[in-house]
Amino acid sequence: MSKSETNFFLPHFSHLYIEKEARRYELAQKVVDRLPGATVVEIERYTDVFARPRQRFSEQKRSRKLILAVKRPPFVYRGADVCHRFGHEHFYYASTVLNCVYDCEYCFLQGMFPSANLVVFVNLDDFFAEVDALLARHPLFLSVSYESDLLALERLVPTALHWIAFAAERPGLTLEIRTKSANYAAIRRLPPVRNVVLAWTLSPDPIAGRYEAFAPGLEARLENARRAAEDGWPVRLCFDPVLHVENWRDLYAELVDRTFTSIPADRVLDVSIGTFRVPKDYLRVMRKARPDSALLHEPYECRDGVCGLPAEAERRLREFVAERVAAYLPREKIFV
Repeated sequence: MSKSETNFFLPHFSHLYIEKEARRYELAQKVVDRLPGATVVEIERYTDVFARPRQRFSEQKRSRKLILAVKRPPFVYRGADVCHRFGHEHFYYASTVLNCVYDCEYCFLQGMFPSANLVVFVNLDDFFAEVDALLARHPLFLSVSYESDLLALERLVPTALHWIAFAAERPGLTLEIRTKSANYAAIRRLPPVRNVVLAWTLSPDPIAGRYEAFAPGLEARLENARRAAEDGWPVRLCFDPVLHVENWRDLYAELVDRTFTSIPADRVLDVSIGTFRVPKDYLRVMRKARPDSALLHEPYECRDGVCGLPAEAERRLREFVAERVAAYLPREKIFV
């Protein structure tokens, strides 16, 4: 991209769209205060901006805007079958933020949402109330970074802090905050909470550099995960997705070895391993948005509405990485 092309786009978060109803919430005011130079536009419903037709996801990624809104029920959803459950019977997710500050070429969000702008739901207490209602019936494993990277956004939108404080008083809740960020410092002042899992997604440097635009490199992620583990947080490491690229064996062997050289195995809660998989309808949209992406235009197989590598190739990738991780961790800590 040339300098003139870059200058065509306004800075990220140059505009802040706020629902009238959202203005009365404390979180909304915090965000406004942290963006003093933003142009504020009042709206009736976030969907008027976020869901309007004929948007261009890839173009919006170069100049993202922020939308503050009030979420309507439901607030908590059952987890998708393509996601890891980590041995928990009751797996749910909650999305207080929609979309991500990063631009990973393989990300399902670009097939799920019509816009690359970020939506922040400011009525956190309504989310907490619904989680409490579920906890009254059974224990819960809850992912809160399923449709965003909360930790990456924490200095602007401090939602991770609120989720951690909430979970600290609810022993029946296991909360997962997954991230590619190097932003652990944003929550480091908090004492570690044993039922809050900080999960870092790790990729080989060549893959992170090519397919994970705007995300920190491997060394920064490892350093943040290491600090969190040393501080006493339960730390999960996620090799997901393992991509079927040239020299994938060498890349992922080096990744696993480098990871456990940086982070002692006895400080790691567990590891998850997965390959690229995405709902069929999402992949169709993703391919249209990125017609030049060789990764997205691979001849994937679709099984039960989910597209991914052919079964044998999928098995080879997962088993290779699992075997490499098994040199450092017991099998019961490896989720494939």
